[in-house]
Amino acid sequence: MGMHVGQSIASERKVVGLSQRQLATRAAYSLSMVKAVEQGREVASPGFIAAVSRVLGVDPDRLTGAPYLDILEEEGPLDGLAELRAVLAEGVYVQAIDPPPVAELANELAAVEASLRNDRTRRALAALPALLRKAHGAALAAEDDAARERAYQLLCAAYIAAEGACCRLGYSSLTALVLDRLDAAAAHTTDSAYAVRSLVKRSRLLMEHGSTDVAMSLVDRGIGLVPGDTEGERVLRGYAHLRGAIVAARGRRLDVARDHIAEARSLARPMTRESDLYTTDFGPGNVEIHACAVELEAGDPGKAARDGAALILPGDMAAPRAGHHWQDNARAWLMAGKHDRALAALNKARTAAPQQTRLHSAVRETMYGIAAAQRRQSESLLGFAHWLGATL
Repeated sequence: MGMHVGQSIASERKVVGLSQRQLATRAAYSLSMVKAVEQGREVASPGFIAAVSRVLGVDPDRLTGAPYLDILEEEGPLDGLAELRAVLAEGVYVQAIDPPPVAELANELAAVEASLRNDRTRRALAALPALLRKAHGAALAAEDDAARERAYQLLCAAYIAAEGACCRLGYSSLTALVLDRLDAAAAHTTDSAYAVRSLVKRSRLLMEHGSTDVAMSLVDRGIGLVPGDTEGERVLRGYAHLRGAIVAARGRRLDVARDHIAEARSLARPMTRESDLYTTDFGPGNVEIHACAVELEAGDPGKAARDGAALILPGDMAAPRAGHHWQDNARAWLMAGKHDRALAALNKARTAAPQQTRLHSAVRETMYGIAAAQRRQSESLLGFAHWLGATL
């Protein structure tokens, strides 16, 4: 079997000289959980990985093995990655290039956002560096306040897209730099939506590093920035409540997480579709997906599995959002002891968002968990592992 996260944890634990009991105590998890994860009998949840990586003093990606370069290299070099790194390294000194007319720049941004929505992340990444340089150029060339405002809104949206691309491809180490640039650009707009997006996206990064208290404070700040009742404010507030639910669940504060779900559900109730305002994907379907995720993280995995399997996802839901739901549903079924249903859910994730599914660390962990639960590896599991580029 390929190397799972538990084996990486055991290796790193021994390097720093901690016993399993010491690691469990410092990470605030049970000794039995640490043993089960290290032995591959239990899937390492994102919250567990965050807590353990913090104790061990390593980046979470070191434990998960992301990015999966062998998979990425199958389709050739990642166009745009080196140039995006250069843009981020330049920081406030970014080399802008002459922009096209603002309508053309907006169309380029829309194409990038559509690529991300349709699980074409490599295509989005290839276009992002030039888009960012052009948007910086538009901000510098603006002749009045209205033009400057529009340019900075486009720049913010481009950095939001860059954060999404980095996360999906496994380059989460770049997201802090992306979010710093997003913060700087958002300060130049009068639209609070971009500050909300920046705060909530940073909360995700903090959550991955186990800083759930700070992450929750950013979510609360974001909610406070959109107190009104316009469609945009309601969508942004709902989006922030969904992130608050996951942060609270990750911090094992189930009551708080459920309160956030209730607030989000109330905001989504009048909606007839999933909103694409500010690329939030907020709507009734996404609320129910997050309700299942909360149960998976901090409540009843069996309920998460059953409720998640029964969901009929809206046809207008973004492919990666649907794919992520089925990834979570697979983990929930595995935790509920139904490995056949877990594999079926992984295949649904593969159908919904194949590129994202191949590159998501939780998918591999769930697959290894299924393999550990099966007395004899089934042909369907071996086929999935082959497609994933992993060995059992």
